[in-house]
Amino acid sequence: MKITVQSIHFTADKKLLEFVDKKLAKMEQYYDHLIDGSVFLKLDKAENEENKIVEVKLNLPGNVLFVKEQCKTFEEAMDLAIESLAKQLKRHKEKEREKDYDREALMFDELAD
Repeated sequence: MKITVQSIHFTADKKLLEFVDKKLAKMEQYYDHLIDGSVFLKLDKAENEENKIVEVKLNLPGNVLFVKEQCKTFEEAMDLAIESLAKQLKRHKEKEREKDYDREALMFDELAD
């Protein structure tokens, strides 16, 4: 899966980029058919401590998953985003299985007639 990372309002260091790549590579264990992904790392100009924003967009065949998290550190925000994406991928995979099961049941009924 190809991953593009963009840092907005700052320059991301190599360690942070490697962290993001490593985390997103794990998404393939939940779903094999990932096309590509985009990550936006943003520094919010707010006064509070939680000014690090991570947005992740994953493209799947026929669907797009999106997550946005805001925390004190990019690593913490990325971890939360990965958890959320894992849930979305599992849900997507379940829906696909249900469609396949329904399709197989329909074909079996047609053959039985």
